Amino acid sequence: MSTAENSLYRDKKTDSRERKIGKPRQGMDRFLFVVIVLTVLFGFLIFMSAALGLYARDGATFASVMQTQALGVAMGFIALMLGSVIPYSFWKKAALPLFIVSVVLMLIVVMPGIGFLHGGSRRWIYVGSLSFQPADLFKITLVMLYARWIVKHRTLIHQFTHAVLPLGTLLGIAAFLLALQPKFGTLVVVVSALLSMFIISGARLKHILFLFFVALPFFVALMFSFPYVRDRVDTFLNPAVDPLGEGYQIEQSLIAIGSGGGFGRGYGQSIQKFNFLPEPIGDSIFAVAAEELGFLGSTTIVLLIVLFTYRALVIAAKAPDHFARLLVLGLVILITAQSFIHIAAMVGLFPLSGMPLVFISHGGTAMVTALGSVGIILNVSKYSKL
Repeated sequence: MSTAENSLYRDKKTDSRERKIGKPRQGMDRFLFVVIVLTVLFGFLIFMSAALGLYARDGATFASVMQTQALGVAMGFIALMLGSVIPYSFWKKAALPLFIVSVVLMLIVVMPGIGFLHGGSRRWIYVGSLSFQPADLFKITLVMLYARWIVKHRTLIHQFTHAVLPLGTLLGIAAFLLALQPKFGTLVVVVSALLSMFIISGARLKHILFLFFVALPFFVALMFSFPYVRDRVDTFLNPAVDPLGEGYQIEQSLIAIGSGGGFGRGYGQSIQKFNFLPEPIGDSIFAVAAEELGFLGSTTIVLLIVLFTYRALVIAAKAPDHFARLLVLGLVILITAQSFIHIAAMVGLFPLSGMPLVFISHGGTAMVTALGSVGIILNVSKYSKL
């Protein structure tokens, strides 16, 4: 039997194992679960303090803001527990239907009269008094669908038509739908996740380079097509050029972070959150935490994210099959990339993206989908050889 035939034979055997995952080897990974619980609890305390700034500035009811966040956390842990008990193989079967549903929702959200308009963007759908952001579901279904595609066609992954074209098609769909809102920070996160899955699946270097050189002019064109994207890049390159305009948020963020020093002003004692930082419970929450808790508190947030990433990648590396491995990797990158993009933007190392800090910032949909993703990772950990 030739080498190619041997390889194909092994792949068929692997496919059989993936269809029959059997019973869990052990309970869900306790280390990862504890890290997530600590992160959410620590984040909730930070959110409570940051919400005071919103209350004082906008006259919002503190209790209502906290109730909304508490509801998001509660629903998020329900999603986590559901994700942890549903066999991960279910998502392989459900990937395409869920992706279609998410695409429909992404189209609905930009329709006038349905999607909620805020700050020039349509990103939310209201269901009664609750809002829902379809992009949070969309990026997860993209990961599921791409993981399914790779597993189904991995013997042909070295061919251009089965490697570059499918990935390019998914990224093109994502770029189109996210540009309608617009939500380019999420596009960067999606690209990071899918490209990581593409590389880990054994992609050829020439295909990776091809995608890079195709994507580069696309992002340049994007920057010139949307003035606010160009303005954010200009502000990133020179934050002081317009301190009262485009550069205002990063200037105030750096002041807040610098004021925190080593140990911070003290919990609840942020000055910037009251009159200066835009979106203290959302886009700027890391700056609030850094001002109140200093370098020590900031490092704690980063450490918790690193611990989550490390443990989840260990679960991915020891996953029982290729689909589980790719699924966990994609979900981890979605969470980690968004977290570090938020932090990097606040310290001036990345253009402002308007992205919330996962597990900490305000946003019920983001909290539910992130914790639901963790639940899926925990389910895979039951079958992994840890």
